[in-house]
Formats: sequence, C-alpha cells, structure tokens
Amino acid sequence: MKRSKLRISNPLRIPSLNNISRSRLIFLFILTITSLYFLLFIYLDTLRFPLTWDEPRFWRVSLSFSQSLIPTLDQLKDYGELNTPLPFIIFGILENLFHGGIFAGRALNLILSFLIICLIGLSRSKKEQIESARIKTVLDNRKHNEAQNKEKIVPMLSVIGLISFPYYLWLSSHLYTDIIATFFVLIGFWFYVRNQQILSGFAFILAIASRQFMLAFPAAIVAFEVISALQSGSKIGARQFVPLLATSSFFAWLLLFKGLAPSSALTSENLVVPLVQQQLFAIDPRGSLYFLSAVGLYFVIPEWLLFSRKVILRSLLTKKVGLLAFCLLVLFIIFPPIEAHGILFKVTQAISIYPLKIVFLYTLAVLPLIRFSHLNLAFWVLLANTTIMLKAYPWEKYLLPLLVVFWYLKANGLLDNIRLPSVSQRILNNQGSESSDV
Repeated sequence: MKRSKLRISNPLRIPSLNNISRSRLIFLFILTITSLYFLLFIYLDTLRFPLTWDEPRFWRVSLSFSQSLIPTLDQLKDYGELNTPLPFIIFGILENLFHGGIFAGRALNLILSFLIICLIGLSRSKKEQIESARIKTVLDNRKHNEAQNKEKIVPMLSVIGLISFPYYLWLSSHLYTDIIATFFVLIGFWFYVRNQQILSGFAFILAIASRQFMLAFPAAIVAFEVISALQSGSKIGARQFVPLLATSSFFAWLLLFKGLAPSSALTSENLVVPLVQQQLFAIDPRGSLYFLSAVGLYFVIPEWLLFSRKVILRSLLTKKVGLLAFCLLVLFIIFPPIEAHGILFKVTQAISIYPLKIVFLYTLAVLPLIRFSHLNLAFWVLLANTTIMLKAYPWEKYLLPLLVVFWYLKANGLLDNIRLPSVSQRILNNQGSESSDV
C-alpha cells in the first residue's frame, strides 16, 4: 500500500533532474551550447561575411597595430578611436602572427563568448554545494535532493537569461571590442569570489585597457568592501586596496590621452562623438536613466520569468522604494531619455503618445530600483555602472558586461549575498570536496 501511495502521490510530476547526475547534466549543457555556437558559425558564413557597421573602422585601427607585437608609445597615445586600445592591439597581434584577416578577430570573440557561457553555465551555486555536503549528515535525503535538484539548473537558466540579451551573440560574432572587455571583467569577478585579489585586480586592469567604462566594476567592489570592512570593524587590506589600484589604472589612460580618449578620435569628422564625451566634466542623466530602463527589460524581467514569477506586494510598498521611485520620476520628467540607440529605443518609437513613452521607460527603470534596493555587491555594481553612464550615449549595448556579471553571480548564488555564512563555509571546506553527485 505504501508503495502504491508513493506512485500516485503526484501523477503529473515530470521525471526531471532526480535521475540525472551533475556530470550528465554538464555533458548535455556543453553539447547544447557547442551545437548552438556551431550553428551560429555556419549561419554567419564561417565568420567570413562582409564587414558591417563599425567593423571597417575597427579593422583599420587593428591593422595599424599589426606591424609589430609591441605597440609604440605614440601609437598608444593616438590611434583614432574612442575606447582604450587593448582589443585593437590583440586583433593586430593575431593578424601579425596568423595573417587570418578579420576572421581571426571574430573567431577570438566567438571563443571568448563561448568561454563566458561556460563559466556561467558550469558554475556550481553555493546553495548546491551546501546541500551536497549536508546529504551525508542528514537522514532525510529526499528533502535535500529536491533542494539540490533545483539548484542544479540555476546556472543553465542563467545562461538562457544571458543569451536572451539580443546583443550578446551578435557582438560575439563581430569585430567589436565589447566581448574582450566583458571577458576580462568576468575573469576579474571569477578570481574575486575565490579571494584571489591580485589576479582579480590584474584582470580588471586589462578590462579598463579594453573599455574605459569597465572601471565601474572594480570601483563597485571597492565601495562594497570598504563599507563591509567599516561595518564589521575589520582592517582595510588587499580586498579593498587591489580593486582600488585597478580602478586607478583608468587615470593612467586619462594622462596618456590628456582626456577621455585620443584627441584625434574626439575631433574626427568620421566619428560621431557624443557631446557629453567632448568635455571631461560634462554629464547627461539621460544615459543613466535609459540604462536603468534597459536593466529592467533585459535582466529584472528575464530573471523574474526564469526563477520567481511571484509578486510580493509587501516588498514593493515600502518607504524606501516609494522615495526612490519618486526621485526617479522627477528625473524622468526633467531628463526624458527619448533619444537613444538600440532595440529598446525602437520599441519606444512605436509608441506614438509621448507621455506613454515616458511611462513605459520609467516603469522599466523602477524595476531595478526595487530588485537591487539592498546594499549588497549587486547594488554597488548597478550604482557604479549607472553613474558611469552619465558620460555615455544612451545605448543598451553598454549593458553587456553588467548582465554577464549579474548572471554569473546569480549562477553562483551570490547575487543577493556575496558572502557565505561562516557555518555554511565550514561545511563546504570540510565536506564539499568529498560529496558526490546525486
């Protein structure tokens, strides 16, 4: 009779992850992602399609760095582009070594994009590690198996969330600088969560050498670590000093360029330089407001659809949220972000009534304020990036590194709390490495 009850207790239950080991799940994940990238590679004519959009300009700059493996100081000072030169140097080195044309640079971006997906999708969340460690010490294995099964798919769902960003695969297959910069940012966080501060700082320095606004990420870590140290009464050390040093590397480029970018790029007739970037201390809140709207559309909503699908009114109707929403509304009225570039902008253009455009963008922008209203690492990452966007033209393409970091933290169970409780940490250290897959 008991066996019969167990069989009919949940007749609609789909046999999902209970009988799938982690190793098999990893195999299926790698097979799926490899197939996706192979199909993309074939679809795009094995990355040998004609140059498009900014690629002709980027390729010319890359060729200027292909004459030698080490660029000269004069080349670094003035190469005619707005962002820092490391990606162009890398593309130039590939051309110098392999003479593969633009294919080599595109292939590098595709490979780095694949590695980003793997670093996220093959993560093992801290909750899953804790549950795996507890299985040997708890009698009721079934309860913990169910919890572990839920955690198994968190990294895979995080990958789906990242790939849903329409710019990710596009930038992965073109000669753009975004993927290289984003890869270094992710490596910086990969080392950071493992408490390898020197390697993390070096990765962030390379990220800033690829795109100036990547300084937002080590700056966010500095703010988070300093406040955490002050709250806990601990001493200031490498966790604060190393990311501060990485952030400071931006000023080396500022001194080298004698401005935000090479002078030839800022004065070029072939480049459309945003007014906010033509002067060192100029700012434009519209870039930040549009950025928040994009975060709401491309992260908060996908995360809710993939993981929660619940609305808790008690967490929405708070004084803090109300005050932030009111301040944001005032900013949207004074600085409406109705001139931008990208898919979100095209959607707003389809709305013919002007007030409805503002309401639509404002509603999206409120979502990240609600989602990241606690003073954790994710809050500081969002705040730092939103602040940096005061110097950027509104375009959701700039969201890519933040999305990669958020989905990586989500996959590791660190998005809402970067630090593990001490008891859980001891469980992981003592038993986590010995636990087997279920």
